[in-house]
Amino acid sequence: QVQLVESGGGLVQPGGSLRLSCVASGIIFNITTMAWYRQAPGKQRELVAGITRGGFTNYADSVKGRFTISRDNAKNTVYLQMNSLKPEDTAVYYCNDLKNPKTWGQGTQVTVSS
Repeated sequence: QVQLVESGGGLVQPGGSLRLSCVASGIIFNITTMAWYRQAPGKQRELVAGITRGGFTNYADSVKGRFTISRDNAKNTVYLQMNSLKPEDTAVYYCNDLKNPKTWGQGTQVTVSS
């Protein structure tokens, strides 16, 4: 059974940093293109960043230069390093298989506020 467990969110001031983690089980992680998504209140879920099994990455324009996605295949874990956070980054963050989305996890709340 597929399980995606996100963690690392919290309350941070503008300009601060957070590192999110997502542990995946029930999938062949090392061949899966993984992605981070976010959903702000009243908005649709949006793709933030993706990473292929080979480590190629892509980012939404809104986070380029501030966020970095990475993965550790030995730990079945994908990370999202978020720097220079802005209030508009406030959202619940989720990870998933980019090409064949699985049941969503509970997400992790990121709140950027002074």
